[in-house]
Amino acid sequence: MPPLHSLMDRIAALARLILLVFLATPSACLAAEVPFVAAAADLKFALSEIAANFAQESGRQVKLSFGSSGNFARQITQGAPFELFFSADERYALDLVGSGRALDRGTLYGIGRIVLYAPRGSPLKPDAQMKGLAMAVAAGTVSRFAIANPEHAPYGRAAREALQRAGLWDVLQGRLVLGENAAQAAQFASSGAAEGGIIPLSVALAPALAAAGSHALIAEDWHQPLRQRVVLLKGAGDTARRFYDYMQRPQARIILTRYGFAIPADAAP
Repeated sequence: MPPLHSLMDRIAALARLILLVFLATPSACLAAEVPFVAAAADLKFALSEIAANFAQESGRQVKLSFGSSGNFARQITQGAPFELFFSADERYALDLVGSGRALDRGTLYGIGRIVLYAPRGSPLKPDAQMKGLAMAVAAGTVSRFAIANPEHAPYGRAAREALQRAGLWDVLQGRLVLGENAAQAAQFASSGAAEGGIIPLSVALAPALAAAGSHALIAEDWHQPLRQRVVLLKGAGDTARRFYDYMQRPQARIILTRYGFAIPADAAP
């Protein structure tokens, strides 16, 4: 009988060989390949539903991270290991194209909209021209109003532009509650942490938000168009590429439309 240490060495070598063979099989590679996807916060509900359908149909998973487009663009520039980037402002995506971090110009996947939102019981009554907000501010019944941070969140910039158009930006200074991204702003606006806010239509249409309050669609010409673009990033693997292709299919676009996104007729770059 060989010495115990020799037997243990053989067992360890065999275990390593089995592991190498297992990792070399296509099924193991497929299971291990779960790409990280950076997505604008306004996609939280729509993209989660699309990704679940993609997983059911393809057997492949993607890991979604939601946040502000500006922050994600900076992280990608600094080397964050994302393989796909869904931006709420196409300029961030196109900047990555210009710096060579994206494979190509990608696809314009939708045009976003913003709404004035108020939770149940709020003194603020949403309307398209924000006259109710102006009255509530004048009456002193709005002490906190939520928007995403305009410095790095495209929906925050759109909210600022709409408030400027309504003549309310200056009077709301000191009452603004800035969310790190559009989803956090929606949380503030719907939870009672604020009397209301300007949030993405795609988030306001989610069942939980719709049940918690009411909203009014703000005219699209009150702010710059929210042209939203997706790009594959350098080093994107097969699953990320398949998910990118899946986003162009009718079943994905139906979900985007249901959450209030306007789909360009040709979805052209």
